[in-house]
Amino acid sequence: MMKRIIKIFFCLLLVFFIFKGYQIHRDVKQVMTYRTLVREVLAEEDTGTNEDLILAMIYTETKGKEDDVMQASESATGQTNSITNNKESIRQGIQTLSENLRKAKEKGVDPWTAVQAYNFGQDYIEYVAKNGGKNSLELARKYSKEVVAPSLGNVTGKTYLYLHPISFLHGSELYVNGGNYYYSRLVEMNQFIMKLFSWF
Repeated sequence: MMKRIIKIFFCLLLVFFIFKGYQIHRDVKQVMTYRTLVREVLAEEDTGTNEDLILAMIYTETKGKEDDVMQASESATGQTNSITNNKESIRQGIQTLSENLRKAKEKGVDPWTAVQAYNFGQDYIEYVAKNGGKNSLELARKYSKEVVAPSLGNVTGKTYLYLHPISFLHGSELYVNGGNYYYSRLVEMNQFIMKLFSWF
């Protein structure tokens, strides 16, 4: 009986991984449809960023399934979903990230701080510069709890469940209104996923 249960379990697990693989492959293909547009905007901008990073951020933000593919509206207007044009979203996203990278270099912090600041806001760069000069999960979590969340009304440290493979080892929760302190790690992981699945 136990062997049969184990066999069924592994069969279900196999089906799940096949489905997730298909889902990821489909999402990667969707994001890759923006490659030409990303290249076009990068050619027009004076930027220190690159195509692979931007595509990974699009994958992280929307999987390429929304008009504001880089969720760049807030950095442009202070309001969500105010950008309704793919190219404008990519342009604004690239400009925001480029400015973050410029400031990160100026402050002597690592580039992943600039990526995390895309989610937290540019003040995070200054925070990291004053706290060791390198982005880390511990710093990002603390900033999320003590700076981002309270600034948007969560002064009690209230959290919510966040289920993602990258969070299982470090705590499956995020702070309400605190952004995503896993953001830079998600982008880094998705950059690898994009490269891997683009071969298929």
